[in-house]
Amino acid sequence: MELSRTTAAVQRYLDELRARPLEGDAPPVVRDLLERSAMRLHLLCATMIRRRYPRLARPPHNLNADEMLGVVVERLIKAMREVRPASVREFFGLANQHMRWELNDLVRRLDEHTPPLELDDPPAGASAASERDLSASARRMLEAFDQLEEDEREVLSLVRIQGLTHDEAAEVLGVATKTIQRRLNRARMQLAVLLKDLPQDGAAAGNSDGG
Repeated sequence: MELSRTTAAVQRYLDELRARPLEGDAPPVVRDLLERSAMRLHLLCATMIRRRYPRLARPPHNLNADEMLGVVVERLIKAMREVRPASVREFFGLANQHMRWELNDLVRRLDEHTPPLELDDPPAGASAASERDLSASARRMLEAFDQLEEDEREVLSLVRIQGLTHDEAAEVLGVATKTIQRRLNRARMQLAVLLKDLPQDGAAAGNSDGG
């Protein structure tokens, strides 16, 4: 299975990286690591934009997975001058974190530069207002995601954002498939509590990607 080969190769690069001292520039093995994991990072970028940040795929940003991957690779190169992920699990967790930070920054900048609506705007302005409301709800969901327990947050990211199957997520984390299912169920229950004050359509949007 390609996932197995990628996981094993990424772990070898991580082991080699951890044997090296921290230095000012990222060692060449970091670029080898990122090249080997590029397909999975690209999938993560594409899925996260499509499911969590669709606004950014539209004008004025027109963000796509290729562009996002380039930004994330630059972030990871800088990050791994100072950190050494010990496992595939930690590496993709680090990548996931930097993707969310970058996308959240883009959303904030987009909102800051959105002109205020005038009272005599045509009805089309209503959709812009609705989209800003949706953005606020999306940010609430992301804040709730960050409040989950680490195990639940990690599994939710692998399955809901990266698009791995339960079996694939179990392989990455080194746990049983039933453990993945239990953690997903706990994550859903925690999110239901954290987001109980959101409108029902907003809460449903957070769960519309399967399951």
